[in-house]
Amino acid sequence: MTIKNVTVLGSGIMGHGIAQVSATAGYNVVLRDIEQKFLDKAMERVKWSLDKLVSKQKLSQEEADQVYSRITPKIDLAESVKNCDLVIEAVPEIMELKKKVYSELESVADKNTLFATNTSTLPITEVAKTTNRPEKFIGVHFFNPPQIMKLVEVIPGEKTPSEVTQTMVDFVKSIKKEPVICKKDVPGFIVNRIFIPLVHEAAWVMQREGATMQQIDSAVKFKLGFPMGIFELADFTGLDVIHKATHEMHSRDKKVINPHPKIEELYNDKKLGQKTGSGFYEYSGDKYQRIELSEHLAGSCNPIHLVANMINNAAWLVTNKVSDIPEIEKALRLGMGIKKPIFETAKEFGFENIVTSLLSLAKEHGQFYEPDPLLESMK
Repeated sequence: MTIKNVTVLGSGIMGHGIAQVSATAGYNVVLRDIEQKFLDKAMERVKWSLDKLVSKQKLSQEEADQVYSRITPKIDLAESVKNCDLVIEAVPEIMELKKKVYSELESVADKNTLFATNTSTLPITEVAKTTNRPEKFIGVHFFNPPQIMKLVEVIPGEKTPSEVTQTMVDFVKSIKKEPVICKKDVPGFIVNRIFIPLVHEAAWVMQREGATMQQIDSAVKFKLGFPMGIFELADFTGLDVIHKATHEMHSRDKKVINPHPKIEELYNDKKLGQKTGSGFYEYSGDKYQRIELSEHLAGSCNPIHLVANMINNAAWLVTNKVSDIPEIEKALRLGMGIKKPIFETAKEFGFENIVTSLLSLAKEHGQFYEPDPLLESMK
């Protein structure tokens, strides 16, 4: 397939960001939403983002103007997908809403138009079933904000042929992003399969071992090579996002996550992290705040249970042929900013120690912790 004209459905943070990077790469883009006020706000944000790139001398004013002019905002759905080669749907992560959008889209889009749903957790195959073209349907997971984050997970559904997957991989590369193929439509795909359970495990470590949040976060940052602590990262991401992903992933596979009640408690209390001024940590003011972490604090916490959780999920992805070790490492480096390969970290802690730790946890806390066969073979 040749892609020239792209339509982005939904003009929120993800939608207008995807529209901007697509237009920057030279595509003709239609940005569609249900009300003009949403589109006006989105186009203001695109202009602000382009102006910032001009001020940093990453784009000339003429280039920025050309990018902006390649994005056409529209309300009418039929008009927005006329002559469209690729639809990227970026409406909120609510299954019923996505199904409604596709039932409307199906009736107006050309039969050759490729459909891509931007989602971080929803099952691609299930969304594809709402259309008459599951063989022209694929999942893409852009990371927030799309203008900055390099990683895009590409997720074929059960009926997505290899040529459609390759078309999407080529498109992702053409907009200067780094694609990682999630070969099977599993809960959490690659990055969230490792990140979301790790947030819960950190809460369990705090409860079971009596370590403070700062001690755990310092260990995660200074011993595991994360850009920030895991609780800090959860607050930065948003506890509403963590809660939603937890629900979606756990409802599909109970073995993915061992949910800690703290996450739901914070969500119910509307303590969603940086955005609300309170989450795992308390924040003051509008400016982004960093938590005081140190190597000294890291020294008082052994994060082996966190390493075990992370590497066990990564091993599951390999064993189940969802991905391989180099692609997992690439995804975590680009999607989570982890500076050090996690299998290298696991090797330093010792695979035998990790397996022993998991077996001990499984004996005390249940089969969730049973080590993947790959880890057993790496001892």
